[in-house]
Amino acid sequence: MKVSQVWQQSNKDMTAMPPPRRAAAKRPMWIIVLLLLVCVALIGAYVYPPRRYSACYFFASSVCTPFKDWLPSVARRERTDEEIVSSVVMRDLLAMPMAVSKNPKIALMFLTPGSLPFEKLWENFLQGHEGRYSIYIHASRERPVHSSSLFVGREIHSEKVVWGRISMVDAEKRLLANALEDVDNQFFVLLSDSCVPLHTFDYIYNYLMGTNVSFIDCFLDPGPHGSGRYSVEMLPEIEQRHFRKGAQWFAITRRHALLILADKLYYNKFELYCKPAEGRNCIADEHYLPTLFNMLDPGGISNWSVTHVDWSEGKWHPRSYRAVDVTNELIKNITAVNENFHITSDDKKAVTMTPCVWNGTKRPCYLFARKFYPEALNNLLKLFSGYTST
Repeated sequence: MKVSQVWQQSNKDMTAMPPPRRAAAKRPMWIIVLLLLVCVALIGAYVYPPRRYSACYFFASSVCTPFKDWLPSVARRERTDEEIVSSVVMRDLLAMPMAVSKNPKIALMFLTPGSLPFEKLWENFLQGHEGRYSIYIHASRERPVHSSSLFVGREIHSEKVVWGRISMVDAEKRLLANALEDVDNQFFVLLSDSCVPLHTFDYIYNYLMGTNVSFIDCFLDPGPHGSGRYSVEMLPEIEQRHFRKGAQWFAITRRHALLILADKLYYNKFELYCKPAEGRNCIADEHYLPTLFNMLDPGGISNWSVTHVDWSEGKWHPRSYRAVDVTNELIKNITAVNENFHITSDDKKAVTMTPCVWNGTKRPCYLFARKFYPEALNNLLKLFSGYTST
């Protein structure tokens, strides 16, 4: 066969053959690029953690919260300027000696929407102890109508208070600021319109003045109503491991009252990121002071409140006592409690019972109690001489 014929036959065979199969389709380039970008971003976040933002560096906290445990710890970061300033002020405030008063008084600070239904009861409690107490009233809705002359003219400038909002903390600070103007006020007790005393004035006075510890409730609750309310936006100043929960009602030393008013850094975080009905349903007055003192002076607080509240019904608000509930047995049961009780809000419902230790000795936990309906006044007045004898 001639060469030309061979070439033509070969060319014909090649034309008849199917085209060679391509190699497997290449992976889309955008996937490879995306993976590279993610890797670079994570490496960059680890090596150069930001100073002023939360662990959610690139996305909204609601998007990346489920993955926050994968991200680098903020323990490596430098402190912010605000943190340095605050730490210096707080450190020196905690260390400096307080002026000694020749006539130390207890500041009774009433946080109320209006009138105080138990003024007559408080009048009996305070009788004969003039010069050992001061009274301040923050009435957020209406001007109180007084039934006791001791409370007349004791109102301070008040602002509207909304339950669960930072305005509740603002009201507490407003009461503290007014009470601190009197240099003789050495202990500051926050009370509500539904609070009553459980002991004699002397007993309560000696209990508070006899220790340098502030009675602030504080415990770690890993459940949805505790750490579940924490927002990563509180970083870098407040880490989740510091976040605590506790009752609102406190009794604090003058030093700690000054510290609360001096704080701006941590307060601003709660003002911005601790709000009810917004994702985590954070209640500022239940978390701000417990978290603040857990971070700044954990050894200077009792971790329980001296105001008894019964949360056994498991509702949003504690049990309220009506007239029929007010018996000698009720008061004795409350005043006999010498261990504070905490329960977590997670599925485990873990219960912690801790002794109430006062200057190294186990003592009754509670000096006050709430919540009592106004209708209970007459029964309380009848019992008062009996249950305040200790």
